Amino acid sequence: MVSRREFLAATGAAVTVSTVSSAAIPLGAGAAAGEKSARLFLPNDDLRPATFDRLPLEWHKQRAKKLQDKLAEDGYDGILLTDRWNIVYFTGLWHTTTERLVNVFLPGKSGEPLWFNAALDRDLVKTWWYSDGEMYFDWPHAEGAFPNEGKVQMGPQVDLFEWVLKGLKKRGYRDKKLVADTELRPSSQRKVVSVLGREMGAADELCMKMRILKTPEELALTRRAYDYFNLMHAYARDLLLQHGTDLTDYDIGSAATKYGTDLVMADIKRDGAPHTAVGIEIGVDCRVGKSTAYPHPNQFLHNKITRGQAIQIEGGVNIAGCGGELYRAMFIHPITDQMKKLWAVSRDSCLIQKEESVAGVTGSTVAYKIFKHQVKEGVAPYIYHRPAHGQGWEGHQPPYLSLGDYSMLEPGMSFSVEPGLYDPEHAFGVNFSDAFVVESQGPSRQMSRLPWSEEWCFVKL
Repeated sequence: MVSRREFLAATGAAVTVSTVSSAAIPLGAGAAAGEKSARLFLPNDDLRPATFDRLPLEWHKQRAKKLQDKLAEDGYDGILLTDRWNIVYFTGLWHTTTERLVNVFLPGKSGEPLWFNAALDRDLVKTWWYSDGEMYFDWPHAEGAFPNEGKVQMGPQVDLFEWVLKGLKKRGYRDKKLVADTELRPSSQRKVVSVLGREMGAADELCMKMRILKTPEELALTRRAYDYFNLMHAYARDLLLQHGTDLTDYDIGSAATKYGTDLVMADIKRDGAPHTAVGIEIGVDCRVGKSTAYPHPNQFLHNKITRGQAIQIEGGVNIAGCGGELYRAMFIHPITDQMKKLWAVSRDSCLIQKEESVAGVTGSTVAYKIFKHQVKEGVAPYIYHRPAHGQGWEGHQPPYLSLGDYSMLEPGMSFSVEPGLYDPEHAFGVNFSDAFVVESQGPSRQMSRLPWSEEWCFVKL
């Protein structure tokens, strides 16, 4: 068996792959490339992975137009987008959010976006979908200060929200019926009334409703992300099978992340300029033993792989925001009866979620059926949380499979799969995750190709 040092040195050079979009399985690297575990994948379904690396600008323009049409139908003259994810979704501009204000105004019915941004984003904004906008230098902004234009001065601090409102007033939006993508605080509404003459309504639910119903293009890109993610899991599982107790959980997670990053980026067209290779997140984690017994452990994960322990391979992969979570709860022999019991109940709860997550039922109904099954099986003390959250570009999003969420499930909604069970007393937990997408007919669609079997999850070293 190779030493841990030899394994880590060899991992980065071990990968030779073809593109995932051509459905190729990585070969030429032996077990280190996941070939053995990949043989256990579920068969492909009829959803083909996207060949594009991001949603095209035209897609974002169509989503913006749909929002504008809805606003016009309701009698509104425009919407102020303040939330990063709404801005990305409706304009396509991927950007970094800090304390700096970035706002976009979309006129009602039709029209180009109006940008309000800091100077550091000026090149990103003006090389994307841009026709008009206003720029401040930085946060906090001093009136008249633009060092980039040679204007270095310590002027009065500018209230940037009022600055945005004045920009709208200057363009004829005083006394117009406007909304924001959030419910404004009373102090903000007072500024709106002072500058624009009337309060802004709230259209946060409208924006979210559009984002939670995934389009065919989003689902195709999500499938592509999961096709890569399948291979990362296979790679991590084969590392475990091949090198076992020579490794730590940190070794497996970091090596699988490196493998996955090389795999994804080999296919992403990019030249270093803005607007390519956007919204990409690649992270594979691994935790073993006691850390699996807590839903959100707060300890750093660097623990030796040993026999008789739970091991969870987990993480998230997104391409241009599309993707999600993928976990598999595993055990290394010898396995106790308690481990088998909690694993089986959690796994069966995942399959119940898949079958029961159909269009026309509420999230609370699905949660109720899962929890009733778990309680019937005698594992109530090991239940810690709801079975699932909605999955979107930001990660967690509404609706939720929770006893208190009465949202009706609709085609295109995507959910995590987490009816986990945790036993701190015996130092292990079981939590799967995946993405189940609600279909127009029948049970939900699984986005990964990973199995739910004992063959995959019960490992002998």
